Amino acid sequence: MISDLSEEDKRQQAFQHKSWHEVKTYDSWKIFKIISEFVEGFEKLGRIGPCVSIFGSARSKPGSRDYKLGEEIAYLLTKKGFGIITGGGPGIMEAANKGAHFAGGKSVGLNINLPFEQIPNPFIDPDKLIDFDHFFVRKVMFMRYAQGYIVLPGGFGTLDEMFEAITLVQTHKQVNFPIVLVDKEYWGGLVKWIEEKLLIENKISGDDLNIFQLVGTAQEAVDIIEAFYEKYALKPNF
Repeated sequence: MISDLSEEDKRQQAFQHKSWHEVKTYDSWKIFKIISEFVEGFEKLGRIGPCVSIFGSARSKPGSRDYKLGEEIAYLLTKKGFGIITGGGPGIMEAANKGAHFAGGKSVGLNINLPFEQIPNPFIDPDKLIDFDHFFVRKVMFMRYAQGYIVLPGGFGTLDEMFEAITLVQTHKQVNFPIVLVDKEYWGGLVKWIEEKLLIENKISGDDLNIFQLVGTAQEAVDIIEAFYEKYALKPNF
């Protein structure tokens, strides 16, 4: 498997000349794998009902502030009737699934097969664990089946998911559901950079800053999701 190769071997393999037949055969079979992931995701998630996707670092340890924050947010949201979708792995993902599990709600895990870090956590409902090989298919599921997004401290993966949600709303490809960044100290510098660089240099508009909100506590994040649903007279239908 390619994941068992060294980085140099992977580079050499990428540069190897392939015949048109080899390229066509590989890509054709790849399409079927991608389609199968979409089909499984659509079939399982389409039946779940209103959910909130929670993003955050896989490296946050149990008992840490970030872990407790993820668990608390998920627990409170679940008690309000929302299902919780996470990336299915450890860290904040585990914390959020744990909060949903012990609140008696729906706990969904969209696991990605990686050579490190990503092992499904034990707090996902067995019938709501889906494994993916492709990040882009997994992100479609995060966005399509959530009616709100909570972003906790994380790394590149969390940033990728956060900006995916923001971009989809900005370009009107996604309904303007709440996108909430939690932890002012952690995200404050990024938000300031967005305001002082992207906005000032006309890379975004002033209205784009309203796509997301920055809060400091779990309760504030939950209140934003709840207020959105009250405004539009919507209720979770579990």
